[in-house]
Amino acid sequence: MNAAVEIVPIPAFQDNYIWCIRSGTHAAVVDPGDAEPVRRYLAAERLSLSAILATHHHSDHVGGICALVRTQPVPVYAPHDDRIDCAPTRVAAGDVVALPEFGLTLRVLEIPGHTCSHIAYYGPNMLFCGDTLFACGCGRLFEGTPLQMLTSLTRLAALPDNTLVYCGHEYTRSNLRFGRAVDPSNPALAAWDQEAAERRRRGLPTLPSLLAREKRANPFLRCDDPAIAAAAGSEAGRVLRSPVDVFAVLREWKNRF
Repeated sequence: MNAAVEIVPIPAFQDNYIWCIRSGTHAAVVDPGDAEPVRRYLAAERLSLSAILATHHHSDHVGGICALVRTQPVPVYAPHDDRIDCAPTRVAAGDVVALPEFGLTLRVLEIPGHTCSHIAYYGPNMLFCGDTLFACGCGRLFEGTPLQMLTSLTRLAALPDNTLVYCGHEYTRSNLRFGRAVDPSNPALAAWDQEAAERRRRGLPTLPSLLAREKRANPFLRCDDPAIAAAAGSEAGRVLRSPVDVFAVLREWKNRF
């Protein structure tokens, strides 16, 4: 990877981040749900768009793609899902996306759960995972099953600890509140919450997250931990027999939280 590569969040809507990979005068964007913030950022920074990457079909992640490529045709990479249009290049697990302007190659991972066709892009120290893994949380199950989502999260958790997690939304504070309700004695959660609160007070993003921190603190990555299983079982009022059962209870609990 080019040492000059930067990854910058472009805020969109109420709490989305469109991630901009930039180097020199080149830029690629991940999950541009709205074209206008991207256009403003590129114009202000005098950057030329080189590529667009999409993780899943939801409009707040792909709604700006067609408007962007109408004015500047560039390669669009997206999962095999007809709900994403504007002539994308379809990619799946095992494919690689080469971004030569950045000296960067990203590997495609299939991570269904939030949606059935959700993918992520993984490169050196970086993971663009859309709405699957959040800072101290995970996405809702709109199309997939608890088993699918837990399998996807386990796949992401197997990546190196120094991986930076670039997810799609600024949900960190609410996720941390839930995490502390599930696991109140975890010092990693208390420290993270204090840090996130300070960053938001200063108007700064809490992202990217660090995968090592997720493994220590995110309850959805710790469904085999006896403390997490006990908390979920107490919430459910029954003994939970497997990590998938624990995950399913946690996700429903978070939906109501």
